Amino acid sequence: MQVTAPPTGATARGLGLESGSDGGDSDDARGGAIGHDRRMRLWSLHPSILDRAALVACWREGLLAQKVLAGGTRGYTRHPQLTRLRAHPDPESAIGAYLRGLQEEATARGYRFDASRILRPAPVSDLDPIPVTAGQLAYELEHLRRKVAARAPEWLPQLPPGEDEGGGAIPAHPLLTVVPGDVEEWEVRTA
Repeated sequence: MQVTAPPTGATARGLGLESGSDGGDSDDARGGAIGHDRRMRLWSLHPSILDRAALVACWREGLLAQKVLAGGTRGYTRHPQLTRLRAHPDPESAIGAYLRGLQEEATARGYRFDASRILRPAPVSDLDPIPVTAGQLAYELEHLRRKVAARAPEWLPQLPPGEDEGGGAIPAHPLLTVVPGDVEEWEVRTA
């Protein structure tokens, strides 16, 4: 996969990316994506499924979630994507393990996400898993499929088949354990 030129300077540092790393979507001087949905998305899908833009955005939003959970911001404190992390016995370690999973995938792809930005880089094996429903994974996979079809169609073959295509279990982030059920209550569904 070809990687586009990375952001440099303040924007790269603001994203927790080291100089020379993959920057993902175009970013403005504040480190936010230009013309993209501003809703936080902490993907339940395994990081290996995410395309470059989703992986980078998830890293950036995971760092924001970490800051919120550590009490470092007044915004996003009631964001529905944080519900499952807050329900964990150790939310700050849980977001650390979540970020570590993203950082490990980024490293495997040759990207350089700054691991020093993870406040509590707990190994997933040291934590209780967070449940996620099979319906949530199916919903997210279809959401990702629509995004990838528009921005990176060459990534579509990397996505597992959906339920309607006779696919099996959809892989979840290593911190999560799949349980039966429909889309999670905290999910804000888009049309």
